[in-house]
Amino acid sequence: MGIPADDVVLIQQGSGSNDPTVVTVNCPDKSGLGCDLCRIILEFGLHITRADFQTDGKWCYIVFWVVQCSNSLRLDWDSLKDRLLSVSPPCLIPLYYDHKLNGSTAAPSVYLLKFCCVGRKGLLHDITEVLTELEFTIQKLKVMTTPDEKVVDLFFITDGRELLHTKERRDNTCGYLCDVFKEYCINCELQLAGPECENQRTFSSLPLAVAEELFSCELSEKESCTQALRKATPPPKKAIVTVDNLLSPAHTLLQIQCFDQKGLFYDILRTSKDLNIQVIDPDHLGMDQVAYVRFSSNINGYRNMDLFIRQTDGKKIVDPKLLADFCSRLKEEMLHPLRVIITNRGPDTELLVANPVELCGRGRPRVFYDVTLALKKLGICIFSAEIARHSTRDRQWEVYRFLLDENCDVPLASVQARNQIVDRIRRTLMGW
Repeated sequence: MGIPADDVVLIQQGSGSNDPTVVTVNCPDKSGLGCDLCRIILEFGLHITRADFQTDGKWCYIVFWVVQCSNSLRLDWDSLKDRLLSVSPPCLIPLYYDHKLNGSTAAPSVYLLKFCCVGRKGLLHDITEVLTELEFTIQKLKVMTTPDEKVVDLFFITDGRELLHTKERRDNTCGYLCDVFKEYCINCELQLAGPECENQRTFSSLPLAVAEELFSCELSEKESCTQALRKATPPPKKAIVTVDNLLSPAHTLLQIQCFDQKGLFYDILRTSKDLNIQVIDPDHLGMDQVAYVRFSSNINGYRNMDLFIRQTDGKKIVDPKLLADFCSRLKEEMLHPLRVIITNRGPDTELLVANPVELCGRGRPRVFYDVTLALKKLGICIFSAEIARHSTRDRQWEVYRFLLDENCDVPLASVQARNQIVDRIRRTLMGW
């Protein structure tokens, strides 16, 4: 038996402006479903304040309590429902779902948006805000400033609504951009990216010393990270993961406590999903699914989470090394989900921001939006920007590179000013 498609995802908005919206998902289960749902919720600028997740391995029932991180963007709840429904497995008859049917989907088509306009402070963030509101994801970009202070922006984008193949969607997008930026807009074109742009995820060529500083943040007993926190940022909060193999006869219980931050639930489920995929030795079974999750409300700035997990053979996890590796990875992803540094690139000042890429190839939502927002509030102009990928020993990263304009009120050569910029950007990214 199944349930009507309209009942798979239900959204009940709060009665008051401060009340959370309740999002319920009731559908067949699949590996990584929780991560996919949390990613979309984060992409829409929503913060999960509480969650319950239950599954028997075939069917799951998930409830999220969410609030808007910012009221600056118009939120389309119907579109959110459609996007959540798109990653939820279909309700088949009989009540059975073959995970292989949803194992891989074709990559979305990439489109090239060429936007030429007169430069001004905060322009790149304002364009990003419009693209985010229209539910586009920036896969790659090239931003250039000409000597006559004009800006040429090349955005390689994918459409969350999957409608850019229609002329109406493309025309409406260009028309909306021209209406928003009025006299600043010189030209706007949107077309399918050519064959030369098929591999839009180019890899960055970071200098060895810069890459080492950006990616050498490893969890230690001191739980310190020089490049990400520096002196201007308070020390990182503790992340505690406790393992209990006695409470449940069929599952391993992980009790997690971590300081609250934007995307925390996404980071935890992303890590679980990726470790499940990274099964190399068949003699070592990975985490098959989260059997039960409770993500509790904020208490004194901290979140508590109960995570019941089991192996693909249906048994609890008793291998000490597997448990230790999983817990260590969870702590690292909770404490340091993003890396931020400022360095010199020849005579210029360069800001670099990096985040891990999911094994399926997706980057973290809204990073570019948050970074450009922080720079706009600081009054710092961006001379050029680009997004690329970088591979380290055990994972792939999405790297955002910004050349900062020296003609601003902030003394970019000052160590103190650089620390304050890193601190402001990191706080914006983490929602602090």
